[in-house]
Amino acid sequence: MELSVVQIVAVCGTWILYGLLHSLVASLKFKHWVANHWPQYMPLYRLMFNLLAGIALLPPLLLIYLWRGPYLWQWSGIGWFIANGLALLALAGFAWSLRYYDGSEFLGLRQWRERARQVEDQERFYISPLHRFVRHPWYCLGLVIIWTRDMDAVFLISSLMMTGYFVVGLRLEERKLMVFHGDRYRTYRDRVPALFPLPWRYLRKSEAEALMRESSE
Repeated sequence: MELSVVQIVAVCGTWILYGLLHSLVASLKFKHWVANHWPQYMPLYRLMFNLLAGIALLPPLLLIYLWRGPYLWQWSGIGWFIANGLALLALAGFAWSLRYYDGSEFLGLRQWRERARQVEDQERFYISPLHRFVRHPWYCLGLVIIWTRDMDAVFLISSLMMTGYFVVGLRLEERKLMVFHGDRYRTYRDRVPALFPLPWRYLRKSEAEALMRESSE
């Protein structure tokens, strides 16, 4: 089926609301506001943030499911193998990268367990193998997965909205990283591209290790 104007507005609107809510709750200003008014809830902040992010995803995902229509394009032949091969590599990249993240910190379990009330994230400045080539590898891998799928109208609109939010979101995230890590993150940012790897811009392993040592001094 073809999407009506109302449906297009609804899909865009749900993604915009998700982006606004996610960005608001992730912002330092909002976290400081919560810390000032309800400091006793800060140990649960990251857990609740992740829960809220998951719940807020349900409306746009439901619309993608309910308003499925004829494909605008489908991968076939050699294109099918390339598209799905890239998607599998991206999924493998996600799985491999998890070993370099503090899962307890990311989920918020450590903050709750330790009753941490700090506004700032507690993870140290760390450059994983993927971070040597791109500053936001999960965004990069996510875009690969999104854009290697068969596209109908509702998924195409959603893909454009998600891509736009990734671009805006990484800029907001980098503002926080500059607050947390200062000049060492500025040096890293100047050397490594944000979203897509470039053959001439990356950190050698020794350079990444030297930058991490500098951050711990």
